[in-house]
Amino acid sequence: MRAARYHASTGELTVEDVPIPEPGPLEVLVKVEACGICLSDVHLIDRSLPAVIPDVTPGHEASGTIARAGELVEGWNVGDRVVMMAGRTCMKCARCRSGRLEECLAPEIMGFMFDGAWAEYIVVPFFALTAVPDGVSMEQAAILSDAVATPYGALVDRAALRSGESVGLWGIGGLGTHAVQIARMLGAGFIVAVDPLESARKRALSLGADIAIDPTTEDVPGVIFRETGGLGLDLALDLVGKNTVLQQAQWCMVRGGRLVMVGLSLDPLELGPGVLFGSRSISLLGHLGYRKRHLEDLVDLLARGRLDLSGSISDVIPLEDVADGVRRLSEKEGDPVRIVVRPNG
Repeated sequence: MRAARYHASTGELTVEDVPIPEPGPLEVLVKVEACGICLSDVHLIDRSLPAVIPDVTPGHEASGTIARAGELVEGWNVGDRVVMMAGRTCMKCARCRSGRLEECLAPEIMGFMFDGAWAEYIVVPFFALTAVPDGVSMEQAAILSDAVATPYGALVDRAALRSGESVGLWGIGGLGTHAVQIARMLGAGFIVAVDPLESARKRALSLGADIAIDPTTEDVPGVIFRETGGLGLDLALDLVGKNTVLQQAQWCMVRGGRLVMVGLSLDPLELGPGVLFGSRSISLLGHLGYRKRHLEDLVDLLARGRLDLSGSISDVIPLEDVADGVRRLSEKEGDPVRIVVRPNG
């Protein structure tokens, strides 16, 4: 089969012929129909996020059809349309050994710690699968598994967004675009989008943000306190993963507010005076991924028309063009939300 391989020793991404992987007894072989290009993939390739294994097939936002099921897998059939979780449990830690798989202490990320889906086929555990109904776009289903599910998990669980709360979203790219939609769907009373790109700010407003701020030219805390009647934000999401974002957002919070870091980077964290967090009872929370239930919820919301991702697929490209897709996302050429790779067809 054809697969895009990232070689950590050289930093090269090349499309190569590799063996089709064999599923184990509790695994399935999936023919990949669509796989998104995520900013974390860009950071893997530009080495700002380290590779965990020397050579790996990137890609963790994937949908496809079952090509073969392991001998102990029941209830899944060849041809079933599926979307896959963007990681798997380690099956080795104390939580996994006791059966508490969703509380795994060392979850493994697809495309970083095991081979991902910029390939014609991929092997995943059967419990990573969620069925995709007929009529749902495979490209839209694919991006559910990170670009949509990660901010959904952050807002629903980690941040525990309550109806009527004020929400600030820093970074309106792949994660932030969907965070705007999800925050509105969950009943946020006020949504502010913060992004230096005019096109991203316009997109946020079109999707339901109340205001959009350019952090390079505007007084972000001043605007937020003015628009919230002097109260500030109940909740702020850093969807970029930059210390500068956290430094700015911390000054925008109401007493008792929650600041959640969703974006990933190797930036060291250095915030303001500790008295700010103590006296104002501000929480700083890290977040990674989502629960299986979240992915299932989102498939239902997409299938029933409650969630509209029609504007999220910026382009669909063949596997041979994946390196150019990475470049386009890295350079923000055309301000893409998600460029999707189609390895088969």
